[in-house]
Amino acid sequence: MLSGKEVVDSQTHDSSNNIQAQIRRRSRLPDPIEKEKGISLWSIIKDSVGKDLTRVCLPVYFNEPLSSLQKCFEDLEYSYLLDQAYQHGKVGDSLMRILKVAAFAASGYASSVARPCKPFNPLLGETYEADYPDRGIRFFAEKGWKFWGDSNLKSKFWGQSIQVEPVGILTLEFEDGEIFQWNKVTTTIHNLILGKLYCSHHGTMHIKGNRQYSCKLKFKEPSLLDRNPHLVQGFVEDNNGNKASFLIGMWDESIYCSNSDTSKVKSADQLKGASLLWEKNKPAPNPTRYNLSSFAITLNELTPGLQEKLPPTDSRLRPDQRHLENGEYEKANAEKLRLERRQRMTMAGNPGGSSKTPRTGRIATKVDTGKQERGASGMGASTFLGSSWRHKCPVPAVAEVQAANTPPRNNGVLPSPMEHPLASRREGGGALCEE
Repeated sequence: MLSGKEVVDSQTHDSSNNIQAQIRRRSRLPDPIEKEKGISLWSIIKDSVGKDLTRVCLPVYFNEPLSSLQKCFEDLEYSYLLDQAYQHGKVGDSLMRILKVAAFAASGYASSVARPCKPFNPLLGETYEADYPDRGIRFFAEKGWKFWGDSNLKSKFWGQSIQVEPVGILTLEFEDGEIFQWNKVTTTIHNLILGKLYCSHHGTMHIKGNRQYSCKLKFKEPSLLDRNPHLVQGFVEDNNGNKASFLIGMWDESIYCSNSDTSKVKSADQLKGASLLWEKNKPAPNPTRYNLSSFAITLNELTPGLQEKLPPTDSRLRPDQRHLENGEYEKANAEKLRLERRQRMTMAGNPGGSSKTPRTGRIATKVDTGKQERGASGMGASTFLGSSWRHKCPVPAVAEVQAANTPPRNNGVLPSPMEHPLASRREGGGALCEE
């Protein structure tokens, strides 16, 4: 019988090199309580052709049990590539550093294969804090790098497909001051009405460095005759425009680097001496219909003792998302509609909360000093994910993602938890109260 748990870090050390207790994380989602109903997507979105689907209210049956903020954190599944990039830079290998950064930038798309459902949109003021010491992604882990982003989505529905265009920049800063910034590419979801649902990623990703190297990755747009729809090709060039290395691979499989030009070949197998930079992890043994990776399955988990330490605004305390994870579809749908209605009422009562107005979102908190870093994050969600900064607070705040379209007040200070749609708690416990 499957226990649903697995030990993911057999030996974790803190900053003093003391061995910490193991953290047991689940390897599967709970078995659904109810039988899921089939719903026609076309019957819901047929009147939205040419419109932005982010403003269309969809039933919970089209969601996966993750928030958009947790989805942002999922990009850190292969954070070990940034640890390797940091080490390469320490020994003066700047070329290998940017190659590892490029592999990391492409790896974020690997988990999107056969993921038919969308994450929950973040509520006003929603946050997400994650503690993954086995990956070194903690504020009090070893110093090395920090990663944050400013993003939003523009989407258009074309009947048989939806095109999603990310807006914003991701930034990676190493401890030695080297910075890389890049954009995400366009995603298209195909066969919404007829045929097998699938997604493609296409466009050019520019990874700009502030020192010696920059990189350009081209995600090939699929065509009917193309046998390599997930192909990624690119190159690294120095400040003088000289090409220093080449990259090739598949965004859902692996990425290689080579000294030979990769623009004329279709796979790394056709190159001599190509070196593997990154390879996708094995699929989860129990992915469910959401087809989540082993890492994604852990993102909404409430490990023992965690709930009491979380703020009421944390994504894991969303009742609609929790009901969906448990397979309580009727409760999940009713709760999703209730929270969306409360959010619309909050926005209507605060005209300054219009999504068209740029907002200030919290990027990171230096909890050891009590100071906050803030940045103009524009519309969407600002994220901070890194391994930096120690703290003495008993709550391990490792990765924090803050919804950036929160209506500003008090000179940009985020609203108190009591103003959040998820703020009410039962006395003495950490559970959320329903209206």
